[in-house]
Amino acid sequence: MRLLLVEDTAELARSVLQFLRAEGHAVDHAPDAATAIEAMAVADYACVILDLGLPDGSGLDLLKTWRRAGRRTPVLIATARDQISDRIAGLDAGADDYVVKPFDLHELAARIRAHARRGQGAPESRVEIAGLEVDRAAARVWRDGGEIRLTSREWALFDALLGARGRVLPKPALEEVLEGFDAVIEGNAVEVYVSRLRSKLGQGVIETRRGLGYILP
Repeated sequence: MRLLLVEDTAELARSVLQFLRAEGHAVDHAPDAATAIEAMAVADYACVILDLGLPDGSGLDLLKTWRRAGRRTPVLIATARDQISDRIAGLDAGADDYVVKPFDLHELAARIRAHARRGQGAPESRVEIAGLEVDRAAARVWRDGGEIRLTSREWALFDALLGARGRVLPKPALEEVLEGFDAVIEGNAVEVYVSRLRSKLGQGVIETRRGLGYILP
């Protein structure tokens, strides 16, 4: 999944980014409200992790702005503010969840997965497709009882296609998934990772639609 972390504390941001990327997610980082606004304007995120105390404004005001504009992206508030009144204000403003710092990274990841799946309209964690058994919550894939090991980038690309089952994802959308790992993306990166996935998952799992993109039928 592609995620947006809005967090101004550099050390915490590094820890969260490292953990979530190791979990197989593509994560963009916005250290302030202005950067978050720019990111939301150009990318489609499965979930936003939002701090309330930002150097150039209130995360709560940012959330209200998104909701007034019709943005339904799941938003998980992650903040040091632990008063009940703060939780109520965050949820009333349109947040889907609220965690208090310091938080457990494994719990944070589980909450993100749950809200992102609901946001995609696909609440199931385990799915079967093309002879594969997939646990999206655990980022694991099996065929005939044997686990197929995917790298974090391979999983991120496959999970994006899973989230869009039945719809063609154009190459630029998949490039965005890979760019979230802060790596230099070559022009043929999507083709390379699709080829790797086909070699591991089977040639018939991912279909190419010429001139359009890729699809899991």
